Amino acid sequence: MQYKNGKEVFPPSLLKELQKYIQGELIYIPKEKNQRAGWGEINGSRQIIARRNEEIYRLYMEGLSIEKLEEKYNLSMDSIRKIIYKTRGISNESKG
Repeated sequence: MQYKNGKEVFPPSLLKELQKYIQGELIYIPKEKNQRAGWGEINGSRQIIARRNEEIYRLYMEGLSIEKLEEKYNLSMDSIRKIIYKTRGISNESKG
């Protein structure tokens, strides 16, 4: 988040109106909802996890056990199962 001077950003009439409510303090103005990035979209975390999950599913389909996947990815058995079932559903949707 970057600091900006209100004099440089707002038209004088709006700045004068804002000064009725707050002066000399910092205020955060959030983005509109439709302009906000989803979790992990900016730093790439979403794509990294998606690739990891696809790899887990592929290895499972190739015969690697859930226990081995737990060890390899340091995830719980429940997490591995959820990833497999979710990825299986996505895979089946794309085929049909």
